[in-house]
Amino acid sequence: MQEWLYPMGVVLLGYTVLGLTGFGSALVIVPLLAWQWPLPQVVALTLLMDVPASAFHSGLNWRQVQWRELGRLVPGLVLGTLLGLWLMPHLQARWPLLLLGLYVAAVGVNALRPAAKRTGLPAPRWAYPVGTAIGLVEMLFGTAGPLVVAWLSRRVADVQQMRASTPMIITVAASTVLVGMGWEGRLSSDVLWQRWLVLMGMALCGVWLGHRVAHRVPVARLRQIICGLLVVSGLMLTLRALS
Repeated sequence: MQEWLYPMGVVLLGYTVLGLTGFGSALVIVPLLAWQWPLPQVVALTLLMDVPASAFHSGLNWRQVQWRELGRLVPGLVLGTLLGLWLMPHLQARWPLLLLGLYVAAVGVNALRPAAKRTGLPAPRWAYPVGTAIGLVEMLFGTAGPLVVAWLSRRVADVQQMRASTPMIITVAASTVLVGMGWEGRLSSDVLWQRWLVLMGMALCGVWLGHRVAHRVPVARLRQIICGLLVVSGLMLTLRALS
């Protein structure tokens, strides 16, 4: 039992963050669990937990999910996943990850500025390249949540709608990536599925706990928390690239 206390605490913390803000579980879980288990197994395990946990989060906020935004991104998500499968054996991941981290941190800093105002929505046609980028990042790094939030923060004014829609997009992105992983035989480990069975309950508890807390937090403060997490996650991605 002592062997499982640390992973269970990490998973509970990661998915409480997801329940509160709509993203960020992988940014908490992957680096912390990688201290105990091999990184490729941790990434696969996190993606397997992300799909039901993110779907559960969206189910708790069903009426606020912006389905039109999801529909616009899906074609790009599929294309980005296929592109990631092709690039994985050939790409040096450091520089794309570094650029992604700097971009996400810059989006968060800009959104935190008091004078920052929405000057207009990006055209819907930009959803195709953005969806491709989300699918590609999820395939290569398993951490596309900040990129999803960066896009939705420009498209959706209501922070609760953004918080509800982000996990549904992550669910679709992670599902397409898992199909690719399954095709390559990376999900056939019995140990992987044993860990999933043990930890999945903690993931759902964390989502529920974060969801309960989120509705007690003022909207303005919740937006600050989300933007602050964007800055932190961007810096974490940058440090991961540099290391």
